[in-house]
Amino acid sequence: MGEDLKSRRAVIAGVGAGGLTLALAACGGSDTTAATQEPAAPASSSAPSQAAPAQGGGLTTTSEIPVGGGKIFADQKVVVVQPAQGQFKAYGISCTHQGCPVDKVENGAIVCPCHGSKFKIEDGSVSDGPATKPLPEHQLTVEGDQISLA
Repeated sequence: MGEDLKSRRAVIAGVGAGGLTLALAACGGSDTTAATQEPAAPASSSAPSQAAPAQGGGLTTTSEIPVGGGKIFADQKVVVVQPAQGQFKAYGISCTHQGCPVDKVENGAIVCPCHGSKFKIEDGSVSDGPATKPLPEHQLTVEGDQISLA
């Protein structure tokens, strides 16, 4: 039986080594397989990108921003306001209290839905807490009727 046991061990060792070779070959892949596969087409989506906009990229038009109000651009993380006719400003949308994004502009204020903080559209300062710091201002450029982040 000693001889029988040795031959079984040899068979098992051989199968194990063969299996390892097969597994390693499968992991290695093949250039011909990759070359014959067609590249995936980029996914198309009507949803805007979550990334911040490129500097100088068009954001909106002046007619889209009401006097005494504003519009939130969540993807760009800014709110654009028009405190007075022809005066446009932009602020970050993260409330300075706990970072919730502001969600509307009404009655001359930028409003945070989480705890009710309000910020003045004229300068981003706090008009109603619990926030204690103003919203950070972002630079804009207005050329014709186009508003862009500077």
